[in-house]
Amino acid sequence: MLADQLRPILQRLQRHLRRQNQAVGASPLHMGLLNTIAQQEGVGIGDLAAQEKLRGPTITAHINQMATEGWVERRPSADDKRRVGLFITRKGRALMNATQQRRADWLAMRLAALSPEGRRAVAAALAPLEALCHD
Repeated sequence: MLADQLRPILQRLQRHLRRQNQAVGASPLHMGLLNTIAQQEGVGIGDLAAQEKLRGPTITAHINQMATEGWVERRPSADDKRRVGLFITRKGRALMNATQQRRADWLAMRLAALSPEGRRAVAAALAPLEALCHD
């Protein structure tokens, strides 16, 4: 069955790409949190925990680690001084950019190693694979 063949291949590909995160010193969870915060600047820790399906103390510990690394910062809300939002720092954005570049470079190198027919087959599969991602 096609699904049984595709699933392990996609899992291996994702595992290789995640390794690129670790090479720059970030865990996959921290990179995921950075991406979510980047998309929703000012998100609160409670909202972030709910979105990521993590407990409050767990997310707080990770945010504390990320703040210590200088990747995120907490800022009071302009609308509600009791609320604190999370924001990506320059260092956090640089980490995200470095990771994205490292992943792109790894993938480009692997694609370049394919035959021209293999690259065309991958290119032809892009649209159908993208369609699988839509709910």
